[in-house]
Order: sequence, then C-alpha cells, then structure tokens
Amino acid sequence: MPAEWRFLDDIDYKIIELLQRDGRMSFIDIGKKVGLSEGAVRRRIRLLQERGVIKKFTVEVNRGYGIGAVTFIQFDQGSSPKQIVENITKVTGVEKVYELTGRFDAIVILSAPSIGELNDRIDLIRNVEGVKNTETAVILRIIG
Repeated sequence: MPAEWRFLDDIDYKIIELLQRDGRMSFIDIGKKVGLSEGAVRRRIRLLQERGVIKKFTVEVNRGYGIGAVTFIQFDQGSSPKQIVENITKVTGVEKVYELTGRFDAIVILSAPSIGELNDRIDLIRNVEGVKNTETAVILRIIG
C-alpha cells in the first residue's frame, strides 16, 4: 500500500468511490452520501489531492466516436519500465497503462478516431525505446 493511502479512513474511501463513479458530483451531494458538510468534503478532497491520492479528475469519453484497442507490451531485458511508460503515455490516445504479471510486462488502453490513426499510434508505441514486442487487440464492443 502506498504511504499516502495509510492515513485514509472509511469516509475518504467512500468519497474516492463516489468520485470514481461521477467525478462531477458536487461537494454537497457527496456530503449527503457520507454524512459531512460541503466544507468538510471540500477539505478532504483537497487533502486527498495534496497527498497524491487523487492525481487528477478526468473525462471518460464514449468510444462510439472511434476505435478502441488494448496493446500488450513486452519490455527489453534491463530496460527502465518507468521510462518506457513515461514515453508511452506521451502518445496521443493512450488512456491507461497497467503493469502486468505473466508473459507481458504492461497493457496499454488506447483509442483513435480511425483504424489508420490507431495503427499510427501503435507504431509510435512499438518505437518507444525499450519496447521489445507488442500484441494488439481491437475492442469490438463493450459487453454489459
């Protein structure tokens, strides 16, 4: 567990859960759900940000506008995973990068407005220094 998470209580976890479901939820609405005032919620969220628990607020876009894919990545032996991930996250359309166990070292969730642009983005990822191999699967649809 990262150090910044050690000082969280049940209310902090509930606030995080609510924001993960709806990052635009008002402090007043969060307060009603966790039993705190708007000011207390505002202070807790500010502290969560200052401690690095909440890194950023984002917008999740409906993929109906384009193409989504997952790219599995193997790193070169002895390369710096941190540096590789830093460079991969600079590629437009990269939404998330997760470290994995097993055959692949990481998985990248990415999107693009067209297959051509998706191919270009995958090529950029393949050319990142330290990337040994990639395998990509295009997302056909969301189930459930």
